[in-house]
Amino acid sequence: MVEPHGAVVRITCLAEDEQGYETAPFSKLSGATDAKGYFFATLSPSQLEDKWKLTECKAFLDYSPLESCKVPTDVNHGITGLLLSSYRTLRAKNIELYSVGPFFCTSETKSVPNGY
Repeated sequence: MVEPHGAVVRITCLAEDEQGYETAPFSKLSGATDAKGYFFATLSPSQLEDKWKLTECKAFLDYSPLESCKVPTDVNHGITGLLLSSYRTLRAKNIELYSVGPFFCTSETKSVPNGY
């Protein structure tokens, strides 16, 4: 299943403070995906400490409401994180819009007797 309706994506970012030191990572969860798997998450300067500069942000598949899709896979870096790199600018709203995915997930793996 690909980013089902109701899935949540986590955006995790690194930043540098005004002295150039890397900050601890911070995360933001998206709203639930729509029926087509699209999500929207905003990061604005007001959410950052004064004079922090974002250096790297990644998207991860965080949650799926479907029993058949509870375990994220690393297809398109759904587990290790997909670097947000290319974007288009929505000038009227002063927004940089990034696209990622699709992310994939599967049902939970079932244990087999004797480990096989």
